[in-house]
Amino acid sequence: MMFPEFDPVALQIGPIAIRWYALAYIVGILLAWRYCIWQAQLVPQRVSRTQLDDLMVWVTVGIIVGGRLGQVLLWAPGYYLAHPLEIFMIWKGGMAFHGGLIGVILAIVLYARSQKLSPFAFSDVMAASTPIGLFLGRIANFVNGELPGRPTDVPWAFIFPQVDMQPRHPSQLYQAALEGIVLFVILHWVARQQAVRERLGMLTGLFLIGYAIARAIGEVFREPEVNLGAYSFLTWGQVLSLPMFLFGLYLVMRKPRVTEGAK
Repeated sequence: MMFPEFDPVALQIGPIAIRWYALAYIVGILLAWRYCIWQAQLVPQRVSRTQLDDLMVWVTVGIIVGGRLGQVLLWAPGYYLAHPLEIFMIWKGGMAFHGGLIGVILAIVLYARSQKLSPFAFSDVMAASTPIGLFLGRIANFVNGELPGRPTDVPWAFIFPQVDMQPRHPSQLYQAALEGIVLFVILHWVARQQAVRERLGMLTGLFLIGYAIARAIGEVFREPEVNLGAYSFLTWGQVLSLPMFLFGLYLVMRKPRVTEGAK
């Protein structure tokens, strides 16, 4: 089927045009923030509402700056070197999750240090909320017609005219389901277990493992953006997710120190 022509502007308020991509980030951050507030109220209560409110400002900056720099440095350095002004055109899309994750990690580490808390006290609260933003971001990818899948003959394939006239997997929707819905349901259920919440770093590790697996599966159907040459059986997204999986596995299997997370 032909890809539907969505209006790139989701909301027009006078001269201000809010695009779907920006709306996905705004709504994703707000919903994640509300979920984090609920999560932080569960035992053990390591962080306060005020701390979460302050942290969300830091995290928002980390998402935007890290996500954009990740896209520029990890995915398309040659393109942006030739078109430097487009680095600042984030309304056109082009935000890399792995870069955004690094930005969020730096924001959490710096804020946690200022509060004399373990960074995991905050990242555990945020872990289960992250798939909310991932889901909305992938839906925005689909609306923008970007990051399409590989050519296929499945009945539900889409033709993305801005790419070519070949039927392709709607891989954005696959990834929205895997990285968003499935991962959220699993982490939400796990986060309700007090024994899991009491192990500092456990929820963070489970998110990293879950995302790495979901991303690796989604990449099977997604058109590769980077040519890895002799290693073309892998995609760049899978390569970038491998360190996440390994570090997540370490967090899940490690034995936490008794004093970890104490104020």
